[in-house]
Amino acid sequence: MKLNRATRYALYALLELAGDPEKHLSATEIAQKYGISVNHLVKVLHDLSRARLVGSIRGAGGGHRFIGNPRRTTLYDVVSIFEDFGNDQGPLPEPGTDTEIGQALGLVLKEIDDITEATLRSISISTFLKTMPVSKQPSKN
Repeated sequence: MKLNRATRYALYALLELAGDPEKHLSATEIAQKYGISVNHLVKVLHDLSRARLVGSIRGAGGGHRFIGNPRRTTLYDVVSIFEDFGNDQGPLPEPGTDTEIGQALGLVLKEIDDITEATLRSISISTFLKTMPVSKQPSKN
């Protein structure tokens, strides 16, 4: 599965913040750690904030922090903010979709989408963080 840039940035940021929910990190700190654009990350963090997964405090000692429930928040909850599941076709049908092969292919691709969605729904933030090697877990400085 290929995720768009915003989705990947959201997962990096959310998982980093969820590693230590009491700590506030600036967008710059997160962006530097992952080598990503600060400007793009700020937009992503805003979307995560609207979804009530990330909170922020302005000023010295401020920054962003994870405010969701790590046991109930799943990877799907994050990915679905930025990806459109189950709507691969635009307003017009793709050429060939009305043929037998096109319809059969559509069924296979829908099954793949369903499996992907089910997998993302089954992995909570806390479960994901537990699968990381201790040395690779988000910093708790």
